[in-house]
Amino acid sequence: MTQKQPADAGVATIWTALAAATLIAVTVLVWWLAAAITTRHRTEAAADLGALAAAAHAAAGPTVACARAKEVADHERAVLTSCRWHNRDAFIEVRSRTTPIPGLPPPTAKSRAGPVDLPP
Repeated sequence: MTQKQPADAGVATIWTALAAATLIAVTVLVWWLAAAITTRHRTEAAADLGALAAAAHAAAGPTVACARAKEVADHERAVLTSCRWHNRDAFIEVRSRTTPIPGLPPPTAKSRAGPVDLPP
């Protein structure tokens, strides 16, 4: 004679599989969020450093200063998208080379810097 199995046989396996899938999904989402935040911070740092480099080389002229800002942005793994001057202030815009989350545009950042030793 065969024994009849209870109606809830195998339910623990299904709950365990669902819990594991949920844990993996949350881990992936947290990983993507951390990657997006890190990329945004690096892009902002590239813009800030590029603006400071341009301001430090302002005496050499806008062309040399913007070239220096591009060099710094390249070193920081960013693309210089704009380098403008207003009075003695450099306005720098950069874009990240990488996209942390597929399907979203890469982060961008803007920064402004001017010479410290000159009055505005």
